[in-house]
Amino acid sequence: MRTAATLARAKYMQYLESERSKEKTETKQLKRKALEEGLIFVVDSNDKDRISEAQDELSKMLKEDELSDAVLLIFANKQDLPNAMTAGELTERLGLNSLRNRRWYIQATCATQGDGLYEGLDWLCNELAKSS
Repeated sequence: MRTAATLARAKYMQYLESERSKEKTETKQLKRKALEEGLIFVVDSNDKDRISEAQDELSKMLKEDELSDAVLLIFANKQDLPNAMTAGELTERLGLNSLRNRRWYIQATCATQGDGLYEGLDWLCNELAKSS
């Protein structure tokens, strides 16, 4: 025979599980919305042999319906290496100037030192705020 306290505890556990499920769904929806609004693409600035592969991948991603209105932030990473391509070189090699009807920005970064990350994310946040 269940006591009132046991029944109350069971109902409370059901409530908690229901709230967790709602939170998971809301989190998934927020993540999806963020992905549809802003895209961060990280490029290894030192890997000249694979830059065309990166350009192809970026091109495929930008053709996705879900990303049609997404703001694009490109992190030109590994700028601390002596043979790294500059942001200007990457702009050309990735074909960024040919992007029409899309807001984009390329930020030179060195992820291991944190250089440029905040600047790029600030730009992205400001652009997303304009869209809201």
